[in-house]
This record gives sequence, structure tokens and C-alpha cells, in this order.
Amino acid sequence: MLRGSKVGLRARHDDDIPILRTELYDDVVNGSRAESGPWRPITPGSQDPRLVVDDKNQGSVPFSVVELEGGTLVGTATLWGIDTHNRSAHIGLGLRPSCRGKGYGTDVVAVLCHYGFVVRGLQRLQIETLSDNAAMLRSAERNGFVREGVLRSSAWVLGEFMDEVLLGLLARDWKQDPKV
Repeated sequence: MLRGSKVGLRARHDDDIPILRTELYDDVVNGSRAESGPWRPITPGSQDPRLVVDDKNQGSVPFSVVELEGGTLVGTATLWGIDTHNRSAHIGLGLRPSCRGKGYGTDVVAVLCHYGFVVRGLQRLQIETLSDNAAMLRSAERNGFVREGVLRSSAWVLGEFMDEVLLGLLARDWKQDPKV
């Protein structure tokens, strides 16, 4: 397990899947905002690719996020779009509604940076998020990510086009949290 100051990132367990599906992906609004495509229901018991881990996929490393104190499931975190030639990847995370606003997102980003830069030896990490996602923007900037641009009207979300903010962090600019 990778440890931050508040959360740990560990392998996905089978008993995580129903909780994550119910609280993150069955919610039409949350699911629509989190995915880059339209929300659609997934048949119970199916191999939902957002949740069931394919250990052979080298381009994505999904984690379940748990509280260090008590082990409660907090959400998901992913290093995805891993490009081994250019040594870059993207960061994504989703927190259960009851776990938001507690500083977990900032800690998750810090742990993913440690994993990307130290464990994987990457040069660049990137985040794309909706422009009104203040929590993700705050978490990214607290970890040293810099706003590199706005993708105007690039996301179709629940009947309207929304801007996305592109943030990047280079290994040389990263300030490692001593607690990670």
C-alpha cells in the first residue's frame, strides 16, 4: 500500500466494487461529470471496466483509496494514459460523497505524484478537470500543479458544454510531501 498522511492507495478488492458502483457510478450527475462520455447504466454483476481491474493493462494503474485510520473505503484513484516513451501520465480520482471536503483529495494527489515520479520514474503528470470542480483544482494546485490552459467548451455534460482546465506538473518542479 502507498501511504499519504490521511489515506492509503491499495489494490482494488472485490468488496469495493459494489460500494464504488453505487456511490460513484450509479449516480447520474456524478457519473456524467466524472466520465468523458455519456452516463449509462451498467448491468449488476457485469465486468464494469471502470471498476474491475485488468492487471494486464500497462497503461493504467487503478487504486482503491482507504483511510489510514480505520481502513474505510474513501474512493478511487488512477494513474492512466501512462506513456512510457514520453514518461508521462494522467491523474484521476473519485471520492465517495460522504468523504468529500476532508482533505482526502489533496492527499490522494500527493500519493499519486509520489507513485508517478518516484516509483514509476515519470517526467510529467497531468490533470484535466471541469472548470467548476473547485475541489480538484485546489487539490492539484496545493500539490504544485500549474494551470496550463483551458479547453473551451470541450466537455458535454448533462445538456451543456463546459470548459475543462488542463494542469501539469513536472518532476523537477514537484515538492515531495515529507509525509508520503
